[in-house]
Amino acid sequence: MKRPQEYRMSFTTGGLFLNESVAVARLHVDGEAWEQTMLRAMEQSATSLPKAASNRRTLREITNRLRTLTSEERHFLLSEADRTDQQALLWLTTCRAYRFVREFALEVIRERHLSYQFDLPLESFDILFEAKAEWDENLAKLSTSTRKKLRQVLFRMMREAGIITSENRIQTAILSPRLKAMLEDQNPGELALFPGIVMDGV
Repeated sequence: MKRPQEYRMSFTTGGLFLNESVAVARLHVDGEAWEQTMLRAMEQSATSLPKAASNRRTLREITNRLRTLTSEERHFLLSEADRTDQQALLWLTTCRAYRFVREFALEVIRERHLSYQFDLPLESFDILFEAKAEWDENLAKLSTSTRKKLRQVLFRMMREAGIITSENRIQTAILSPRLKAMLEDQNPGELALFPGIVMDGV
């Protein structure tokens, strides 16, 4: 039986990193270790962060997300996707990289959208976090300040990805026919990560 993905809660800085992610993805060579890509991105100053430590931490998070893309998805991100599809793809990488974000997308955002509760209060993060922390000791160990930072960054990522509005209201996702078809072919269940996208007649 496959073990569930651990909760990696390292997304405490920045947000979706759209421009930086596209720049790093462009540096990647098929078959190359993403660690090599990260080092090259550091050498070429792919981000505008001034401090080396901040730069390294950000690039590590970006590469951890980008490594979840297939070659086809990465090519689409760089060569065909408009900004809306780029946002959607990077939201997808975030959900793939971080179990908590994926569960929030499915258990909170999707459920609220399906029941026409389009407002997304900050407390929805806290409720899910407390529920997960009851069963996960690493989550339970996180300080209150870290939890607040994680909540702040997650809401920022969702705004930048177009999942919620600036007023924290869930909005129907927009995927191009090409991107939707690509996801349907590879893993149709992932369409549920995008509020309002019809899947299997639901």
